[in-house]
Formats: sequence, C-alpha cells, structure tokens
Amino acid sequence: MLTKSFNNALKSRQDSQTMTNLIHVFVYGTLKPGESNYQRYCQGRVIAQRPAVVQGKLYDLSLGYPGMVAGDGIVQGVILSFSDPNIFIDLDQLEDYQPHRPPEKNEYQRQQIPVFDLNHQPLGLVWAYLMDMTKVQVYSGVLIPDGCWKNRD
Repeated sequence: MLTKSFNNALKSRQDSQTMTNLIHVFVYGTLKPGESNYQRYCQGRVIAQRPAVVQGKLYDLSLGYPGMVAGDGIVQGVILSFSDPNIFIDLDQLEDYQPHRPPEKNEYQRQQIPVFDLNHQPLGLVWAYLMDMTKVQVYSGVLIPDGCWKNRD
C-alpha cells in the first residue's frame, strides 16, 4: 500500500521544504473546503489546495467531526497551503492542541506525516492533527471504511 512509498516521502522532505516556504496542512474533517470550519479558519488564508491521501484510519466521532489515527488504511483529504505561520495559533486552538502540554491532555497531536497524491505518489511531509486511539474509543468512534468524512448533519 502506501508503506512502500514512506521512505520516498521522507527523502522528498527536503525537496518539499526548499520548493516553498508555505505551511502545508492535511485536513480531513471540518477544515476541508465546504465543511463547517473552513470559512472561519481558512477562507482568505489558503494560498493553494490539493486533494491528497495519507496512511491512517478515520473515525466518525458523532460529535460533528472525525478523528484520524495512525494505521494501515487510507484517509482522503485536502492539503491546504498557508503563507502565514500564525495559522497554527488558530488551528491549534480549534484542535485543542498545545505543544507544551502533556500529550494526554491534548485532543489531537500536531505531527508531520507523509502525504501522497491521488495516484499514491509521495508529495513529502505535511502537518496533520492525529488523535490517540484511546480518545477515539472514549468518543465511541466508528471506523469510516472508505477514509472519507463528510459532515452527516
């Protein structure tokens, strides 16, 4: 699956960092274009966007948003590119992530992960918010088999 491309993605990290000074964030839930938090947090701030996939598993938390965990499945989403490094102030607040707080106190962890185009070719590393499986279980998360979340309200 994507595991074979993992090393290529890591090798392309330097290339992706030198190509642009933009901040690339993989979004898979309410921050996707057309979803509930896109307009508030991203509208007018996104320089570019691109459909993409990452390796992981996606869960519907029945709270109006999903949680992604590390895993061997495919999660579909969008790479949003920002020029303003202060974007993390707003996104971290939305995702209840504080870098200096103990991980178990955060809702999500912000991490760099390999990302792939829709043909599973490596694009490099992007930032993403991942949830711990323990939290998914606390929220009675239900696996989304196709890895594509849409607000079901």
